[in-house]
Amino acid sequence: MSAEIAALVDQAGPYLTAALGAYGVGVLARAEDAAVDATANVGRRFLDVVWRRRGEQGRAELEAAVRDAAEEPDDADAAAALRQQIKRALREDAELLTELAALLPAGQSGSVLVTASGERSIAAQHITTAITGDSATLRP
Repeated sequence: MSAEIAALVDQAGPYLTAALGAYGVGVLARAEDAAVDATANVGRRFLDVVWRRRGEQGRAELEAAVRDAAEEPDDADAAAALRQQIKRALREDAELLTELAALLPAGQSGSVLVTASGERSIAAQHITTAITGDSATLRP
């Protein structure tokens, strides 16, 4: 099961990062926000499920890890500590793996998430030519 746990936590990484970026330290206390993109809301729900399934000590440890990761978004150690808290919760609660996996979009581990937001935005994993703007034309 540890391979499944590692794969799930890896897949959740971008969602957790987006949630911390959008909600900051308050990610565990905030309700879903319509103004925040879907990726961040998935990450917030993911953390909320883990938090609700932990005991008092587990919640305190998760809150501390979230706080550190939110306050230091470029600190790889803080992000690793948060992932470790999630892995610990998953090892201690076998049903949690299924519940969290259901929150993430279907797909293989290592799948790519591409998001575009705003007027005339484009998003693609692989692209040959992209033309945007008013009266844009392709010229040979």
